Amino acid sequence: MSNIDNNADFDNKLNALRNEIDDIDSELVNLLRRRLSVTTKVGELKSGVGMPIYDPVREASLFKKRRQQASEAGLSPALIEDVLRRLMRDSYVSQDASGYRCVNPDCNKVVVVGGKGQLGSVFVDLFTRSNYQVAIIEQEDWPNSAAILADASVVIVAVPIRLTSMVIHHLNQLPSDCILADLTSIKESPLYEMKKAHQGPVVGLHPMFGPDVTGLIKQTIIACEGRFPEKYQWLLQQFQVWGAKIYPVEAHEHDQAMSMVQVMRHFSTIAYGYHLMAEGADIEKLVDMSSPIYRLELIMVGRLFAQDPVLYADIIFSNKENVNMMKRFAYRFLELLEDVEQDDKDAFVDMFKHVSDWFGDYAETFLEESKLMLLKANELKKH
Repeated sequence: MSNIDNNADFDNKLNALRNEIDDIDSELVNLLRRRLSVTTKVGELKSGVGMPIYDPVREASLFKKRRQQASEAGLSPALIEDVLRRLMRDSYVSQDASGYRCVNPDCNKVVVVGGKGQLGSVFVDLFTRSNYQVAIIEQEDWPNSAAILADASVVIVAVPIRLTSMVIHHLNQLPSDCILADLTSIKESPLYEMKKAHQGPVVGLHPMFGPDVTGLIKQTIIACEGRFPEKYQWLLQQFQVWGAKIYPVEAHEHDQAMSMVQVMRHFSTIAYGYHLMAEGADIEKLVDMSSPIYRLELIMVGRLFAQDPVLYADIIFSNKENVNMMKRFAYRFLELLEDVEQDDKDAFVDMFKHVSDWFGDYAETFLEESKLMLLKANELKKH
């Protein structure tokens, strides 16, 4: 048989197999459309009774069953779980779009001060989709604010940290049963100001997500008790209906944790980006030569510099006590650098082991979780 005949036979077989793959892919699309239709109905059903869309027990059970089924079928359990996670993320969006039950139909009005801002608009949208009457106060609305606030049941302050205290001072004539809350990333100072301005129920909230979220499923909202918690429980319940996890904590404990979770982390990331620029690093070459883990680190650094610098300045400058935390971080950095400078590998390894012991089981847990993120980072890399 000639090479031409061989090539023709190969092409025919390859095209036949490709056509078969196309048919299977087409079936998959139809199955996914069918699945989406069902998950949308699930969302509507849950919304009708106020049941949170996200069910961690159901999700874990589903993964376990399908991983076992995949293993028995000779497929990769990790592949099936990866596909299911992506499908479930999309189904949560479809369920989210169906709306939510209103936990408190007796609520007169929800007022979001700064409701046109990035984070404020997220809550305006969610309250609106839950059939609450929602009003917004922006800078130009303050002359008419008394009328807007007169019958408010909830007032949420969603303005930059530097403006929060000033805005709270203007909220001293709220109805006695109105819930006053803020969304800033520090809690002790705003809570103090809110309790001084308003004698009714007060709660400090810190949404642990950015304004680019499309819903609150699997998101966390930290809640710091202010006054009369029994009167704002329905508000926290509404957040849970939206899919959020409520994490209660004392205000001072929150601020201490945020000095490490946010302030120190943001500051060190900014310093690293500044260092790359000052060293004249070629980002394109760094990306091309990066491992998945370093690409992921670069992604997080670049992500920060794509956002509003004033937001990060407000967070870092909000509490002077943060300076001491960052100084301690800088001291430990120099301490480790001294080990390297003196070629003291034993001291460095000893420190590493101590930190590893401190992380305990979390180290292995984070290792496994990071593998999925690294795979995604590598997939996004442009070749």
